[in-house]
Amino acid sequence: MASPSSPSKMSAPIDASRVRTLFAEPQRVAAADFLRREIAERMHERLSLVKIVPQRVLDAGCGAGPDLGTLQKTYPAAQIVGIDASAAMLAGAQAQVQAPASAMRSLNQMLSRLMPAKAGVDLLCGDFGTLPFGQNSIDLVWSNLALHWHPQPDRVFAEWRRVLRVDGLLMFSNFGPDTFKELRTAFAALDETPHTLPFVDMHDFGDQLVEAGFSTPVMDAERITVTYGGVEALLADVRAIGGNPLATRRRGLIGRAAWQRMVDALEAMRGSDGKIGLTFEVIYGHAFRPVPKTTAAGESIVRFQPRQP
Repeated sequence: MASPSSPSKMSAPIDASRVRTLFAEPQRVAAADFLRREIAERMHERLSLVKIVPQRVLDAGCGAGPDLGTLQKTYPAAQIVGIDASAAMLAGAQAQVQAPASAMRSLNQMLSRLMPAKAGVDLLCGDFGTLPFGQNSIDLVWSNLALHWHPQPDRVFAEWRRVLRVDGLLMFSNFGPDTFKELRTAFAALDETPHTLPFVDMHDFGDQLVEAGFSTPVMDAERITVTYGGVEALLADVRAIGGNPLATRRRGLIGRAAWQRMVDALEAMRGSDGKIGLTFEVIYGHAFRPVPKTTAAGESIVRFQPRQP
Protein backbone atom coordinates (compact mmCIF):
# COMPACT_ATOMS: atom_id res chain seq x y z
CA MET A 1 0.00 0.00 0.00
CA ALA A 2 1.30 3.45 -0.91
CA SER A 3 1.91 6.06 1.79
CA PRO A 4 2.50 9.83 1.57
CA SER A 5 6.25 9.14 1.95
CA SER A 6 6.40 6.46 -0.78
CA PRO A 7 8.17 7.23 -4.10
CA SER A 8 5.64 9.09 -6.23
CA LYS A 9 4.62 8.77 -9.86
CA MET A 10 4.52 12.20 -11.45
CA SER A 11 1.44 12.64 -13.64
CA ALA A 12 3.04 15.54 -15.51
CA PRO A 13 5.87 18.05 -14.96
CA ILE A 14 3.55 20.57 -13.34
CA ASP A 15 5.14 23.73 -11.94
CA ALA A 16 3.39 24.26 -8.58
CA SER A 17 4.47 27.89 -8.37
CA ARG A 18 3.03 28.45 -11.84
CA VAL A 19 -0.30 26.97 -10.68
CA ARG A 20 -0.40 29.45 -7.80
CA THR A 21 0.34 32.28 -10.22
CA LEU A 22 -2.41 31.20 -12.61
CA PHE A 23 -4.93 31.21 -9.77
CA ALA A 24 -3.70 34.48 -8.23
CA GLU A 25 -6.36 36.53 -10.06
CA PRO A 26 -9.79 35.35 -8.87
CA GLN A 27 -11.64 37.70 -11.23
CA ARG A 28 -10.02 36.02 -14.25
CA VAL A 29 -10.64 32.50 -12.94
CA ALA A 30 -14.27 33.32 -12.17
CA ALA A 31 -15.13 33.39 -15.88
CA ALA A 32 -15.13 29.56 -15.90
CA ASP A 33 -17.22 29.16 -12.74
CA PHE A 34 -20.20 28.06 -14.83
CA LEU A 35 -18.43 24.77 -15.50
CA ARG A 36 -17.18 24.30 -11.94
CA ARG A 37 -20.69 24.89 -10.57
CA GLU A 38 -22.25 22.44 -13.02
CA ILE A 39 -19.81 19.71 -12.05
CA ALA A 40 -20.20 20.49 -8.33
CA GLU A 41 -23.95 20.06 -8.68
CA ARG A 42 -23.47 16.67 -10.30
CA MET A 43 -21.08 15.70 -7.50
CA HIS A 44 -23.66 16.69 -4.89
CA GLU A 45 -26.22 14.50 -6.63
CA ARG A 46 -23.82 11.56 -6.19
CA LEU A 47 -23.05 12.55 -2.61
CA SER A 48 -26.74 12.59 -1.71
CA LEU A 49 -26.89 8.85 -2.40
CA VAL A 50 -24.32 8.13 0.32
CA LYS A 51 -25.69 8.20 3.85
CA ILE A 52 -23.03 9.72 6.08
CA VAL A 53 -23.09 12.07 9.07
CA PRO A 54 -19.61 13.63 9.06
CA GLN A 55 -18.21 15.61 11.94
CA ARG A 56 -15.38 17.13 9.92
CA VAL A 57 -15.36 17.80 6.17
CA LEU A 58 -12.36 18.87 4.09
CA ASP A 59 -12.77 20.78 0.81
CA ALA A 60 -9.40 20.11 -0.87
CA GLY A 61 -8.67 22.84 -3.41
CA CYS A 62 -11.59 24.99 -2.25
CA GLY A 63 -10.66 27.99 -4.42
CA ALA A 64 -12.89 30.98 -3.73
CA GLY A 65 -15.11 28.76 -1.59
CA PRO A 66 -18.37 28.22 -3.52
CA ASP A 67 -18.66 24.64 -2.26
CA LEU A 68 -18.06 25.51 1.39
CA GLY A 69 -21.52 26.94 1.91
CA THR A 70 -23.20 24.02 0.16
CA LEU A 71 -21.27 21.50 2.26
CA GLN A 72 -22.18 23.41 5.42
CA LYS A 73 -25.83 23.46 4.41
CA THR A 74 -25.73 19.71 3.70
CA TYR A 75 -23.95 18.93 6.96
CA PRO A 76 -24.89 21.75 9.39
CA ALA A 77 -23.39 20.02 12.42
CA ALA A 78 -20.00 19.43 10.77
CA GLN A 79 -16.85 21.49 10.90
CA ILE A 80 -16.01 22.47 7.31
CA VAL A 81 -12.35 23.06 6.44
CA GLY A 82 -11.24 24.55 3.13
CA ILE A 83 -7.64 24.37 1.93
CA ASP A 84 -6.14 25.97 -1.17
CA ALA A 85 -2.62 26.87 -2.31
CA SER A 86 -3.69 30.32 -3.57
CA ALA A 87 -3.90 33.05 -0.93
CA ALA A 88 -5.85 35.24 -3.35
CA MET A 89 -8.52 32.58 -3.87
CA LEU A 90 -8.76 32.03 -0.11
CA ALA A 91 -9.34 35.75 0.39
CA GLY A 92 -12.41 35.38 -1.80
CA ALA A 93 -13.49 32.35 0.19
CA GLN A 94 -13.08 34.28 3.43
CA ALA A 95 -15.33 37.05 2.15
CA GLN A 96 -17.91 34.51 1.02
CA VAL A 97 -17.92 32.75 4.38
CA GLN A 98 -18.13 35.98 6.39
CA ALA A 99 -20.94 37.61 4.38
CA PRO A 100 -23.75 35.20 5.26
CA ALA A 101 -22.38 34.85 8.79
CA SER A 102 -22.66 38.61 9.34
CA ALA A 103 -26.18 38.76 7.90
CA MET A 104 -27.36 35.95 10.17
CA ARG A 105 -25.57 36.99 13.38
CA SER A 106 -28.52 38.68 15.07
CA LEU A 107 -30.90 35.88 14.15
CA ASN A 108 -28.42 33.29 15.43
CA GLN A 109 -28.18 35.13 18.73
CA MET A 110 -31.95 34.90 19.12
CA LEU A 111 -32.03 31.21 18.24
CA SER A 112 -28.89 30.17 20.10
CA ARG A 113 -30.85 29.10 23.17
CA LEU A 114 -33.10 26.89 21.07
CA MET A 115 -30.73 25.42 18.48
CA PRO A 116 -27.11 24.24 18.53
CA ALA A 117 -24.76 26.56 16.67
CA LYS A 118 -23.19 25.48 13.39
CA ALA A 119 -19.69 24.11 13.73
CA GLY A 120 -18.38 26.73 11.27
CA VAL A 121 -15.85 27.02 8.46
CA ASP A 122 -12.06 27.18 8.73
CA LEU A 123 -9.72 28.15 5.88
CA LEU A 124 -6.09 27.10 5.39
CA CYS A 125 -3.52 28.13 2.77
CA GLY A 126 -1.37 25.19 1.76
CA ASP A 127 -0.81 22.07 -0.32
CA PHE A 128 -3.72 19.63 -0.15
CA GLY A 129 -1.17 16.88 -0.72
CA THR A 130 0.54 17.69 2.61
CA LEU A 131 -2.19 18.25 5.17
CA PRO A 132 -1.69 19.66 8.69
CA PHE A 133 -4.04 17.11 10.24
CA GLY A 134 -3.45 13.99 12.26
CA GLN A 135 -4.47 10.51 11.21
CA ASN A 136 -8.16 9.59 11.38
CA SER A 137 -9.28 13.21 11.71
CA ILE A 138 -11.55 13.77 8.66
CA ASP A 139 -14.86 12.08 7.78
CA LEU A 140 -15.31 13.40 4.24
CA VAL A 141 -12.74 14.67 1.74
CA TRP A 142 -14.38 16.62 -1.08
CA SER A 143 -12.38 17.92 -4.05
CA ASN A 144 -13.90 19.50 -7.14
CA LEU A 145 -11.68 19.98 -10.23
CA ALA A 146 -8.48 20.42 -8.23
CA LEU A 147 -6.57 17.14 -8.32
CA HIS A 148 -5.30 17.53 -11.90
CA TRP A 149 -3.30 20.62 -10.85
CA HIS A 150 -1.10 18.48 -8.57
CA PRO A 151 1.91 16.70 -10.11
CA GLN A 152 1.71 13.71 -7.75
CA PRO A 153 -1.91 12.52 -7.46
CA ASP A 154 -0.91 9.12 -6.07
CA ARG A 155 0.79 10.85 -3.12
CA VAL A 156 -2.29 13.03 -2.67
CA PHE A 157 -4.51 9.94 -2.48
CA ALA A 158 -2.22 8.41 0.16
CA GLU A 159 -2.35 11.64 2.17
CA TRP A 160 -6.14 11.84 1.94
CA ARG A 161 -6.41 8.24 3.10
CA ARG A 162 -4.09 9.02 6.03
CA VAL A 163 -6.35 11.77 7.39
CA LEU A 164 -9.64 9.97 6.75
CA ARG A 165 -11.27 8.05 9.55
CA VAL A 166 -12.20 4.40 9.04
CA ASP A 167 -15.25 4.32 6.74
CA GLY A 168 -14.52 7.94 5.82
CA LEU A 169 -15.46 8.97 2.28
CA LEU A 170 -13.41 10.54 -0.50
CA MET A 171 -15.37 12.20 -3.32
CA PHE A 172 -13.62 14.05 -6.11
CA SER A 173 -13.80 15.20 -9.71
CA ASN A 174 -11.09 16.13 -12.19
CA PHE A 175 -10.50 16.43 -15.92
CA GLY A 176 -9.64 13.38 -18.03
CA PRO A 177 -7.37 13.01 -21.09
CA ASP A 178 -10.00 13.99 -23.71
CA THR A 179 -10.27 17.45 -22.14
CA PHE A 180 -9.13 20.18 -24.60
CA LYS A 181 -8.60 17.61 -27.37
CA GLU A 182 -9.63 20.17 -29.99
CA LEU A 183 -7.14 22.65 -28.58
CA ARG A 184 -4.32 20.10 -28.62
CA THR A 185 -5.09 19.35 -32.27
CA ALA A 186 -5.04 23.05 -33.12
CA PHE A 187 -1.77 23.71 -31.28
CA ALA A 188 -0.18 20.80 -33.17
CA ALA A 189 -0.34 23.08 -36.23
CA LEU A 190 1.83 25.53 -34.33
CA ASP A 191 4.57 23.38 -32.76
CA GLU A 192 5.18 20.16 -30.81
CA THR A 193 5.41 21.85 -27.41
CA PRO A 194 2.66 20.76 -24.96
CA HIS A 195 0.20 23.61 -24.50
CA THR A 196 -2.27 21.75 -22.25
CA LEU A 197 -1.99 19.26 -19.41
CA PRO A 198 -1.86 15.53 -20.30
CA PHE A 199 -4.72 14.70 -17.94
CA VAL A 200 -4.63 11.30 -16.18
CA ASP A 201 -6.87 8.46 -17.35
CA MET A 202 -9.79 7.36 -15.18
CA HIS A 203 -8.49 3.78 -14.88
CA ASP A 204 -5.09 5.00 -13.70
CA PHE A 205 -6.79 6.97 -10.94
CA GLY A 206 -8.72 3.85 -9.93
CA ASP A 207 -5.47 1.87 -9.68
CA GLN A 208 -3.86 4.65 -7.63
CA LEU A 209 -6.79 4.65 -5.19
CA VAL A 210 -6.39 0.91 -4.62
CA GLU A 211 -2.62 1.29 -4.18
CA ALA A 212 -3.23 4.06 -1.63
CA GLY A 213 -5.40 1.70 0.41
CA PHE A 214 -8.93 2.78 -0.49
CA SER A 215 -11.65 0.17 -0.84
CA THR A 216 -14.14 -0.35 -3.66
CA PRO A 217 -13.36 2.82 -5.63
CA VAL A 218 -16.13 3.79 -8.02
CA MET A 219 -15.06 5.72 -11.12
CA ASP A 220 -17.12 7.07 -13.98
CA ALA A 221 -16.70 9.72 -16.63
CA GLU A 222 -18.74 11.88 -18.95
CA ARG A 223 -17.96 14.29 -21.75
CA ILE A 224 -19.32 17.82 -21.80
CA THR A 225 -19.00 19.94 -24.94
CA VAL A 226 -19.09 23.72 -24.57
CA THR A 227 -19.57 25.68 -27.79
CA TYR A 228 -18.17 29.12 -28.60
CA GLY A 229 -18.89 31.74 -31.18
CA GLY A 230 -15.24 32.69 -31.57
CA VAL A 231 -11.69 31.60 -30.85
CA GLU A 232 -10.99 34.39 -28.33
CA ALA A 233 -13.94 33.38 -26.14
CA LEU A 234 -12.79 29.76 -26.20
CA LEU A 235 -9.22 30.67 -25.24
CA ALA A 236 -10.44 33.01 -22.49
CA ASP A 237 -12.29 30.12 -20.85
CA VAL A 238 -9.24 27.87 -21.16
CA ARG A 239 -7.20 30.50 -19.33
CA ALA A 240 -9.94 30.91 -16.72
CA ILE A 241 -10.00 27.17 -16.09
CA GLY A 242 -6.30 27.32 -15.26
CA GLY A 243 -4.20 27.63 -18.38
CA ASN A 244 -0.91 25.80 -18.87
CA PRO A 245 1.15 25.15 -15.71
CA LEU A 246 3.63 22.72 -17.29
CA ALA A 247 7.29 23.27 -16.54
CA THR A 248 7.94 22.20 -20.15
CA ARG A 249 5.65 24.88 -21.60
CA ARG A 250 6.90 27.13 -24.38
CA ARG A 251 8.57 30.22 -22.91
CA GLY A 252 9.30 32.35 -25.99
CA LEU A 253 6.94 34.54 -27.96
CA ILE A 254 4.79 32.94 -30.65
CA GLY A 255 5.06 34.56 -34.06
CA ARG A 256 1.99 36.02 -35.74
CA ALA A 257 2.02 33.49 -38.59
CA ALA A 258 2.38 30.52 -36.24
CA TRP A 259 -0.44 31.79 -34.00
CA GLN A 260 -2.65 32.27 -37.04
CA ARG A 261 -2.12 28.61 -38.00
CA MET A 262 -3.48 27.59 -34.62
CA VAL A 263 -6.44 29.97 -34.95
CA ASP A 264 -7.18 28.69 -38.45
CA ALA A 265 -7.12 25.10 -37.17
CA LEU A 266 -9.74 25.99 -34.54
CA GLU A 267 -11.83 27.91 -37.07
CA ALA A 268 -11.85 24.81 -39.30
CA MET A 269 -13.60 22.91 -36.48
CA ARG A 270 -16.79 25.00 -36.63
CA GLY A 271 -19.86 22.80 -36.77
CA SER A 272 -23.02 23.14 -38.82
CA ASP A 273 -24.30 25.64 -36.23
CA GLY A 274 -21.25 27.83 -36.79
CA LYS A 275 -19.92 27.17 -33.29
CA ILE A 276 -16.53 25.82 -32.19
CA GLY A 277 -16.82 22.99 -29.69
CA LEU A 278 -14.44 22.31 -26.79
CA THR A 279 -14.56 18.95 -25.02
CA PHE A 280 -14.27 18.44 -21.26
CA GLU A 281 -13.90 14.87 -20.07
CA VAL A 282 -15.01 14.91 -16.44
CA ILE A 283 -13.96 12.06 -14.16
CA TYR A 284 -15.89 11.39 -10.95
CA GLY A 285 -14.56 9.14 -8.23
CA HIS A 286 -15.44 8.09 -4.73
CA ALA A 287 -13.99 5.54 -2.33
CA PHE A 288 -13.96 4.69 1.37
CA ARG A 289 -11.14 4.15 3.81
CA PRO A 290 -11.57 0.54 4.89
CA VAL A 291 -11.11 -1.08 8.29
CA PRO A 292 -7.36 -1.84 8.55
CA LYS A 293 -6.22 -5.43 8.09
CA THR A 294 -2.79 -4.96 9.67
CA THR A 295 -1.31 -2.95 12.54
CA ALA A 296 1.28 -0.22 12.07
CA ALA A 297 3.91 -2.89 12.81
CA GLY A 298 2.59 -5.08 9.98
CA GLU A 299 0.82 -7.62 12.17
CA SER A 300 -2.43 -9.05 10.85
CA ILE A 301 -5.67 -8.04 12.54
CA VAL A 302 -8.17 -10.88 12.91
CA ARG A 303 -11.73 -9.97 13.84
CA PHE A 304 -14.18 -12.47 15.27
CA GLN A 305 -17.91 -12.12 15.01
CA PRO A 306 -19.72 -13.10 18.24
CA ARG A 307 -21.69 -16.31 17.89
CA GLN A 308 -25.43 -15.80 17.90
CA PRO A 309 -27.23 -17.73 20.69
